[in-house]
Amino acid sequence: MVQPPKRRIFRIDRIAVGLLLLASLVMAVRGWMLDNPQHDPWAPLELAHPIGWATGTKLAALQDDVEECRAVLTRGDVAFEALPPSGEGQCLRTDRTALGGSYIAPAAPQMTCPVATGLQLWLRHGVEPAAVELLGSPLARIEHMGTYSCRRIYGQDSGNWSEHATGNAIDIADFVLEDGRRISLLGDWNGEGEEAEFLRAVRDSACGLFGTVLSPDYNAAHADHFHLDQEVRGFGGVCR
Repeated sequence: MVQPPKRRIFRIDRIAVGLLLLASLVMAVRGWMLDNPQHDPWAPLELAHPIGWATGTKLAALQDDVEECRAVLTRGDVAFEALPPSGEGQCLRTDRTALGGSYIAPAAPQMTCPVATGLQLWLRHGVEPAAVELLGSPLARIEHMGTYSCRRIYGQDSGNWSEHATGNAIDIADFVLEDGRRISLLGDWNGEGEEAEFLRAVRDSACGLFGTVLSPDYNAAHADHFHLDQEVRGFGGVCR
């Protein structure tokens, strides 16, 4: 049956309006993505960008692209040194990236580039703002308990190998402020003041930037440090 001409014209007009609205929506979304690259999974990761919906995905992608990972650090003006591979077997380290600068002590820790990148994002967008907002003083440095250790989890003779075995983890114990205060996991986590609030805030801000975040809430073995690693463990990772 042939439709009346007016009905066909009306249908064509509706389709045209629908396509126009769809094109307008696509353009609006694209413009918003350009203004908010932290949410755009196709935009390159930049340390200066705020943490967004796509940040975790971009960090995970760096696990298979060390050169791009180091390019992110370079674009972010991070001092680092790319070192040759070392070790063997389960403790072979093909990605040895030594961080420079004065923010981390002991100095020049060696870790995988994705851990270094997550650490820089955490410092810039999590730890530094929290120190000023919650403690009223800029951050001077963080102090770690090590990155590389060729061992199994908890140093046992059997079982899974630790992410420390390949330098894919770092343990953070203390935060030192420019006013001289030292905030420690062991001494301040169980307190009720602003120091405990700060520690919980920076723990939470690490989630999404690392594949695994373990705090004193996890078990007694982590009573004195945050364990941060970049092992991919499914959507959202582990944060305890």
